[in-house]
Amino acid sequence: MQWFEIPGFNTVHILNAWENGDDEIVLVGSNVVSMENIFNKTSRIRLEKVTIDMKTKKYSRSLLSGKNLEFGSVNPQYVGKKSRFGYLGINDQAMKMTGVVKIDLEAGYEVGRRLFGPGCYGGEPFFVKNTTKSDDDEDDGYLMCFVHNEQTNESKFLLMDAKSPQLDVMAVIRLPRRVPYGFHGLFLNKD
Repeated sequence: MQWFEIPGFNTVHILNAWENGDDEIVLVGSNVVSMENIFNKTSRIRLEKVTIDMKTKKYSRSLLSGKNLEFGSVNPQYVGKKSRFGYLGINDQAMKMTGVVKIDLEAGYEVGRRLFGPGCYGGEPFFVKNTTKSDDDEDDGYLMCFVHNEQTNESKFLLMDAKSPQLDVMAVIRLPRRVPYGFHGLFLNKD
């Protein structure tokens, strides 16, 4: 085991990490830049990519998004492997996600976004692979999350097209009761 001190990089959640050959480790995570109080709007969280050269023991950091993004997921088939896309909650309302974004981890910018609307907040977005096709597109799948409207007190389950730039809504299921925003999930198919 080797320890690497990376000043100013304070991650709470790792989106993904992988090895580039034997000499390089890449880590993508949410960097907590400041956290005076996690339950109000004073925390700042940035999505960063850290690359560590295992031979020289040097690292580099690159900013992927300056927005407050947290609680993300990738296609589960790419966990621990080089992934191109990450899906994260927009954390503008202190632990309440006002929407979701799709980040291109190679290019380093946002390529998709869906806002939930006024008074609506969601939990962690979760990616589920489309198994009806045999192609190997990393972003061919669905993004799912629970959304609660605090003005009407209605909850819904939202299913979005992970491939589309607007994260197009494919289905909305209205729920009979309040569902907490929730963080960290697991999807299991019937098989």
